[in-house]
Amino acid sequence: MGIGLVDPILPSLAVKLQATPSQVELLFTSYLVVTAVMMLITGWVSSRIGAKRTLVAGLILIVIFAGIAGTSGSINEIVGFRAGWGLGNALFIATSLAVIVGSASGGMAGAIVLYETALGVGIACGPLLGGLLGNISWRGPFYGVSVLMSIAMIATIILVPKSPPAERKTSIIEPIAALKHRALATTGLTGLLYNWCFFTILGYAPFLMNLSPLRLGAVFCGWGVLVAIFAIFGAPWFKARFGTPNTLYGSFALMAILSAVIGIWPGNKTAVIAAVIASGIVIGMNNTLVTTAVMSIAPVPRPIASATYGFVRFIGGGLAPFAAGKLVEHYNTHVPFLLGSGTVIVGALVLATVHRSLTAADAESRQPVSHERADAEAAVAEVPGIPDEAILAEEARVEDRVYGPS
Repeated sequence: MGIGLVDPILPSLAVKLQATPSQVELLFTSYLVVTAVMMLITGWVSSRIGAKRTLVAGLILIVIFAGIAGTSGSINEIVGFRAGWGLGNALFIATSLAVIVGSASGGMAGAIVLYETALGVGIACGPLLGGLLGNISWRGPFYGVSVLMSIAMIATIILVPKSPPAERKTSIIEPIAALKHRALATTGLTGLLYNWCFFTILGYAPFLMNLSPLRLGAVFCGWGVLVAIFAIFGAPWFKARFGTPNTLYGSFALMAILSAVIGIWPGNKTAVIAAVIASGIVIGMNNTLVTTAVMSIAPVPRPIASATYGFVRFIGGGLAPFAAGKLVEHYNTHVPFLLGSGTVIVGALVLATVHRSLTAADAESRQPVSHERADAEAAVAEVPGIPDEAILAEEARVEDRVYGPS
């Protein structure tokens, strides 16, 4: 909800604070680039203070910086406070995914669907609340985020079980070192290219609609509802019928078409609104399937995989809105969306280089657990003090023997 709460007030921020669209887009850039870079330290922090304390620390930072942003008097102040907000966001996002995957009883795929569903529901509800608050004052959504994150912080303190520091301290360079694995680097680059298009639409399309904050919130609510529906129901159904890689190729192609529609007819309000809402279909599918793919084929512990993937993809998400504003200033409104369409097509081509790994991961998810793998897991689990990373490494060695190296 915190992500979507601010989106409906972007055009009104430009008017009230006498800022250009590219200056307003820096709200995304400072937030997401800091989130991306700080993703690299999340494993280092959580392995020393525990996952729960990391979650709470992240939420405290968001509460503080979102509240201060609401008191700002200029766009530059808000951009600076959004950077601090991004640090809290990094601590929370990477750690929450690892905690959910580790604690859910329905397996990794089910946990990721749950995670992406929560994001979808929040993104759907956030713009409506942001539009309501934004109609009162542009400061309202920032205060709203602070209140929501305070509720989340209290819920985390009360409801999330205590988590001691990990037995093995994570090195601060592990997420970067993980990029030497081709499968993880490739899916990360795919995420960057897809997020470039995603955040071009999310960040700059509001300036094309000429709507009040409340109506803009309604548009992004419809978008978020589709994100949630296709994250919960669409992604698993299409994956089961067509497989992860084929589904993603189709989803990327549709996203390229929708971005091209906005790029060709940026002055047609109806076409822009329809394309933005419809993009929720592919964003819900992509978020779930790409995240599942990363966690399935990455040959490193899941918290490291989550941090590495988050770092790479949020770089694209952070730079795209600012680049869109600059491209419009120097060229026209067609260019950023046509560029976004091109990046998604390139993303599909990059993804195709790990087609076999994705297909093998799909096959494994449909296979019953082999006796060899079960025996290996049981043998490792019986030795006290062996960290989860060792268990994951043993699983990887068994899978190489059973299915061949990915």
